[in-house]
Amino acid sequence: MVFLKAGYAKFALVLIATFGAGLPAQAQGVRPETVAAGLQNPWGLAFLPGGRFLVTERPGRLRVIAADGKLSPPVAGLPEIAAGGQGGLLDVVADSDFARNRTVFFCFSEPGPAGRGNSTALARATLSADDSRLENLKLLFSQKPKVASSSHFGCRIVESRTGGAVDGKLFLTLGERFSRKEDAQALDNHHGKIVRINKDGTVPQDNPFVGKAGALPEIWSYGHRNAQGATLAPDGSFWMHEHGPQGGDEINLPKAGANYGWPVITYGENYGGGKIGEGLTEKAGMQQPLHFWVPSIAPSGMAFLTSERYGKAWQGNLFVGSLKFGYLDRIELSAPFTGKVVRESKLLTDLGERIRDVRQGPDGLLYVLTDNSNGKLVRLLPGS
Repeated sequence: MVFLKAGYAKFALVLIATFGAGLPAQAQGVRPETVAAGLQNPWGLAFLPGGRFLVTERPGRLRVIAADGKLSPPVAGLPEIAAGGQGGLLDVVADSDFARNRTVFFCFSEPGPAGRGNSTALARATLSADDSRLENLKLLFSQKPKVASSSHFGCRIVESRTGGAVDGKLFLTLGERFSRKEDAQALDNHHGKIVRINKDGTVPQDNPFVGKAGALPEIWSYGHRNAQGATLAPDGSFWMHEHGPQGGDEINLPKAGANYGWPVITYGENYGGGKIGEGLTEKAGMQQPLHFWVPSIAPSGMAFLTSERYGKAWQGNLFVGSLKFGYLDRIELSAPFTGKVVRESKLLTDLGERIRDVRQGPDGLLYVLTDNSNGKLVRLLPGS
């Protein structure tokens, strides 16, 4: 009898995880509230003092959203951007000391000389006191080499911490540009890498490849495909996810100098079918993902929930947006902010929109951006 009860309990969990997509948002624990609409393919979200938001639009515009949801005119002072395909103005982060220095960091697809090729770049600027323009613009990093491609820019920025304190360094995820996937295994280029730099653009001397012949010193980890989600856990550990091809999206915890395998190992396959390379899923010297999705969910955006705004059961959960299926994935771990994935639940399926970014706001609530020509900033209120 005990065995039967345990079996039924397990079966119930499967039913909830599988069929939760059909429940209204309130029954899934959240009530979506539109903060602002009329955004064109919004990509990155940052929080400003006074309940304001900073949002990027992929075609090359930066907007400030007031607490009442009113959109500002485009912020002036952006550099030239190679908008097209998956490229454009992508992630944005407000400095942890923004209230004092008004510094923002943003990444974008940077055109090459005379329009020859493009690559992901990271810049720093000061947002003017009236929020109308960027000043003191400085390019901190430019991915090398530039290639003629409109795909796989990566481009999530994370301000790192050591021992719980901001340490003046930034992580930046970089795609392998699709046509150059083999580059992800070579250390003489930035394709398919995560880089780590100081906030002034210099290279931290404790980076794993500093002083190594034939390796670029900015590189933190390699063997990545196209990472469009990254965050810090409360313990300071760096988490990210990356797109697989047809299946094989991964969650990874990139360690200094580690190789995450793409394209030698993958749980995905070529578009249309067929193995990639030798069809391996593991190989000595290459890291296994913490979690992977087959079929692909096309993940974008990533945030840990640290607040109790949705109840204790949600605290410590990881949240990831799905572009392909249009839901927010609530991921429960075997221990808060760490451990293995034990359960996933689909939220916001009734929105019917691609989820591009997810963040926890200063108010402890979750916010998402929906990616389309009339994109929205949505606040998730606790369900009633």
